[in-house]
Amino acid sequence: MQLYPEPLAFLIEALRKLPGIGPKTAQRLALYLLHAPVDEAEALARAILEAREKLFFCSICGNFTDVDPCRLCGDESRDHSLICVVEWPRDVVAMERTREFKGVYHVLHGALSPIDGIGPDDLKISELLKRVQGGNVREVVLALNPNVEGEATSLYLARLLKPLGVKVTRIAHGLPVGGDLEFADTATLSRSFLGRHEI
Repeated sequence: MQLYPEPLAFLIEALRKLPGIGPKTAQRLALYLLHAPVDEAEALARAILEAREKLFFCSICGNFTDVDPCRLCGDESRDHSLICVVEWPRDVVAMERTREFKGVYHVLHGALSPIDGIGPDDLKISELLKRVQGGNVREVVLALNPNVEGEATSLYLARLLKPLGVKVTRIAHGLPVGGDLEFADTATLSRSFLGRHEI
């Protein structure tokens, strides 16, 4: 026997697909949306659709943007000879919150994970190499998550980048092993960035 009317069950199931949302939270959110004013629910639906329609990846760094190049890549006050490589767009936000990094970014959109079938061709590695081969880059900072995949990807990138004559550094491990950048506090991220080392 179905506990909820079909439209409510469908809404709960749709919300359950979001990361970090379990069955009870999905139920609470669905019931909240049903009790919320209609204009509030419509505003949420419009915001989701508008973000899907208007956002795309920057042609230079691969971060989410609504203009190309993105505001960070287009900012002439930033040091374009210094590239910080991260796994996901959310990691750019985490790094920017520290206010320590004044260069530009490159988003890989993941990390190497042979067990999950993710190889070098599935990431934005060739785009990074093209940027470095352009000749204006002096240092590449690898700010990948301190887990097995992040470490493997860092070592792989270092092997590719060092022959190109750039300094390759890795943020210090002030972050917990197995943790994610987006959940780290600002002070820890700042210390990790300042304590980066060459690899």
